[in-house]
Amino acid sequence: MWQSEFSILAAASPAAVWRLFSDVAGWPRWNVGIEHITLEGPFASGTQFVMKTPGQPAFTSRLLAVQENLGFTDETVIDDVRVLVDHRIERTDNGCVRITYAATVHGPEAEMIGKAVTEDFPQVLHALATRLRADAPVSRVLSRA
Repeated sequence: MWQSEFSILAAASPAAVWRLFSDVAGWPRWNVGIEHITLEGPFASGTQFVMKTPGQPAFTSRLLAVQENLGFTDETVIDDVRVLVDHRIERTDNGCVRITYAATVHGPEAEMIGKAVTEDFPQVLHALATRLRADAPVSRVLSRA
């Protein structure tokens, strides 16, 4: 077994993060590691999705433990290898959220596969935080003369 975890703080609400997580068709807009993705049902536990990453064949994954505004886990099983990626949303004391991607890989060559799966997680988290800033409503102060 192999495990790794990456987190980022973002000035956003859990609901804002959840909107991006649950918009699976929109993931390629902020995750350059996704060439194409298709969700085969609702964004709910048990639903499968097919994802294509650059230079790799498409693979099928399944959503597990989907909890609105808290996160979800996806599971990919290929031959004797099982990859779990936990996507967590945690409110912090300073009004931000901590977004965490945690990967656990079981099976032969777990470390090699895990490092390949997670190598872009820091960039993906940064892009997600950037997208959250871009999607944030703009506050305006209006004054009357």
